[in-house]
Amino acid sequence: MKELELKYGCNPNQKPARLSMDQGELPLQVLNGRPGYINFMDALNSWQLVRALKKATGLPAAASFKHVSPAGAALGQPLSDVERQIYFAPEGDLSPIACAYVRARGADRLCSFGDWAALSDVCDEDTARVLAEEVSDGVIAPGYTDQALAILRTKKKGNYNVVQIDPDYTPAPVERRTIFGVTFEQRYNDLAITEELLQNIVTEHKELSQQAKNDMLLAQIVLKYTQSNSVCYVKNGQTLGVGAGQQSRIHCTRLAGDKADIWWLRQHPKVLALPFLPDIRRPARDNAIDLYISQEHDDVLADGVWQTIFTEKPPVLTQEEKTAWIAQQSGVTVGSDAFFPFGDNVERAHKSGVKYIVQPGGSIRDDQVIATADKYGMVMAFTGVRLFHH
Repeated sequence: MKELELKYGCNPNQKPARLSMDQGELPLQVLNGRPGYINFMDALNSWQLVRALKKATGLPAAASFKHVSPAGAALGQPLSDVERQIYFAPEGDLSPIACAYVRARGADRLCSFGDWAALSDVCDEDTARVLAEEVSDGVIAPGYTDQALAILRTKKKGNYNVVQIDPDYTPAPVERRTIFGVTFEQRYNDLAITEELLQNIVTEHKELSQQAKNDMLLAQIVLKYTQSNSVCYVKNGQTLGVGAGQQSRIHCTRLAGDKADIWWLRQHPKVLALPFLPDIRRPARDNAIDLYISQEHDDVLADGVWQTIFTEKPPVLTQEEKTAWIAQQSGVTVGSDAFFPFGDNVERAHKSGVKYIVQPGGSIRDDQVIATADKYGMVMAFTGVRLFHH
C-alpha cells in the first residue's frame, strides 16, 4: 500500500489528509481502528524513540506519547511494590515489555491520559491487558500476539487504533516537509546515541554505573524525539518528568523538575494511604492525587467533595512535609537537548535529587555550569551533540 487516506488533518477542517510514499510501500498497516493525522505523527515519532532505546540498551522499551512529545518513556525493568501501587499495575508477574509500558505511562499519568503507546517488542497479552484498562488512543508495535490483538480489538467499542510497523524499515536519507507552501529539506537525523557519547566527563566526580549510563542514554534518546527546547529527568530506567517545547531552558528544567517532584511525592506515605472509594476510576484518582499533593488541597478536601472520592477525610500533606520528602530524592539523571547556559539549571536540578547530568556543552559559561555541578558532587558528561527536534 502506497497511500492511506485519513479522516482529516490536525483539525476537522483540514481535509483532505493522507499518508503516502514517494517510493515503495508504506512500512505500516492498520490492524484495527482508524488512526488520524496526529495519531500517526505520535506513532512514527514514538516508534523511533523505542527502537533507538532498544538498540542502545538491549532492553525492551515503551513510550507514552501526547502531541508529538513523550509524556514518559521507560525500559523493561521489574516493578517495585510501590511502583505497582502508584501505576495501578495488575497483580502477578508481567512481561518485560508490559513493565516498560506501565513505567512509561506511570511517569506522568496526567499527561499520559489519552496517549499513544509505542512498544519496541511484540505486544503480548500482558501489555494488551494493561492497555485495555487505560484511557489511550492507540498503539504501535512491530507485532501482536493473537491473544493481545483479540483484547485490543474490544477496546473503545472496537475502535481502538492498532498499528503494526515493519521493524526493518529504514527511511530515506533525506526528509522533506511543506510549511505554508514552502518545502523544507534536511538529512534524516540518523545519529546513533551510544555510550561513546558519555566519555567526556567534565566534573571532578567521574564514576558512572551501568544504570547511570542507561539513564543518560534514555534521557538523550527521549530528548531526540521531544519538541525543543526540552529537558528530561530520569531514574532507574524511566523518565520522571519531561519539559518540552519551552522557549527558555530554565523553564524546561523547572517544568520537568516539578513533574519529577510530583512523581516522588506520589510515593509519600500519606499519598499511598489515601482512602479512595472502591468505585473511583483511575483518571479521577490521578486528578485527586495531583490536587492533593499540590497547593489545591481545598479542591478535594472540602466538605461535600471528599465524600465523593474518599471513604474518610485524609489529613493535609503540609508544605513542610513535602519539602522534607522531596529532599530525600537522590540518584536522578537530568538531560538537556542543548547546553545549559547558566548554573541556575544545575541549581534547580539539584533540588530534585539530580546526581548525573548529560548535555551537549558549549556554553560560554560552561565553567560556571561545571563549578555548580562540582559544588553538589554531580557527575556531568558533555556529549558535544545537540538534539533539537521540530
